[in-house]
Amino acid sequence: MNAARLHADRVCVELGGRRVIDDVSVRAEPGEVIGIVGPNGSGKSTFLRSLVRILRPVSGAVFVDGIDVATVPMRQSAKMVAAVLQDGTGDFDLRVRDVVAMGRAPYKRVFARDDASDRVVVEQCLRMVGAGHLIERPFALMSGGERQRVLIARALAQQPGLLVLDEPTNHLDVRHQFEVLALPRRLGITAVVALHDLNLAAHYCDRIHVLQHGREVAAGPPEAVLTAELLARVYGVAASVRTHPDTGRPQVNYVPGDDPGDDPHDFAAQGLDMYPGQVADAGDPPVTERPWPTRP
Repeated sequence: MNAARLHADRVCVELGGRRVIDDVSVRAEPGEVIGIVGPNGSGKSTFLRSLVRILRPVSGAVFVDGIDVATVPMRQSAKMVAAVLQDGTGDFDLRVRDVVAMGRAPYKRVFARDDASDRVVVEQCLRMVGAGHLIERPFALMSGGERQRVLIARALAQQPGLLVLDEPTNHLDVRHQFEVLALPRRLGITAVVALHDLNLAAHYCDRIHVLQHGREVAAGPPEAVLTAELLARVYGVAASVRTHPDTGRPQVNYVPGDDPGDDPHDFAAQGLDMYPGQVADAGDPPVTERPWPTRP
């Protein structure tokens, strides 16, 4: 597979008249792995969808090897960029072999049958993700982790220069998480990967872009981006960041805590009893007894 060069240039996306991605730029040199991280609702998945033409930017553009992907036929862009997104699992009533063969569509005429070269690619891609033994299994009867690996194989069957993965480690056990995230570098393919696990991002990504409310708030090598200050500001958590003794990469260690903040459901923070009629301690502020609701 030939690794592509990516330049997402000041991408802005709107949904329902609301700006959800605002002026985000990402560059990747051939063979690099770029991580997209951020809290839930920060725009990670939306940004990835703009890279693969599911969402069209209202301004800015996505260039792969200098070509604006929005200006070429879908068949051509499918050879340039392949994706596995969070809602792409499907419930195909097909064998694994046939699901992965869908990735060969950009190389064939409509309704054309798979030929020998297609079958070779399908088998190779399944072996790449450690799923060669699943080739004749019904896709609908597989576990979430098995499905995820098959869908990644389908994306690889497109033989793209750029691979876009949205939370690819979902449903995977630890060993298969490592294998999937090591795959782009092993194949020499450029990849943009959205991840929740910051330690995986730190280990496998060349650079990390942090999104918050649809905007980029930090970008750079993991050791420069993943700091205790950033984690407190963006994620609202206490953490220490150290150098992993074996890998030399940053390692995030979270400090669990119960900070009620302004949570309206935190009874203790408001001096309220969770259970009506409970006797308050002498030091507690006065509370109003609220009877349990009764059925009419």
